Amino acid sequence: MARVYVSMVMNATLDEAWAYLRDFGALGKYHPFFENSFIEDGKPSDQIGCVRRFSVRDGGGYLREQLLALSDDEHRCRYKILHIDAPWTNYVAEMHLLPVTEGNRCFGEWWAEWDVPADEEAEAMERVKGTFRTFFECVNAHHERRK
Repeated sequence: MARVYVSMVMNATLDEAWAYLRDFGALGKYHPFFENSFIEDGKPSDQIGCVRRFSVRDGGGYLREQLLALSDDEHRCRYKILHIDAPWTNYVAEMHLLPVTEGNRCFGEWWAEWDVPADEEAEAMERVKGTFRTFFECVNAHHERRK
């Protein structure tokens, strides 16, 4: 079983980061690895059970992910992969944001667990780490553009 954990202190406030990251369907609008992100069946992007579909920019196929939990009070979301063009199974990830009172910034943590063939585990883990790290970097870039 592969396990990944990524954390970062972002320059955005908790409310700014959460407003940006909580939109489950907006992934393709800001993450450089992905495109054509949308919520299937026209459901709201914060509805538990909604499914987002998006393409990987480098021609790596498409993914479908289902929102399992979303809490505005806890600034937390959880989702699972329904489809990926890779031999991954049982993928579940969770993202959580917390305030950093000094400097009015935000701490983000993102983790995932899934099954992947042993010979592909190291590459899969680096791919997921890079994806999560880039999410947080996108929050910083968005915050800088708004200043």
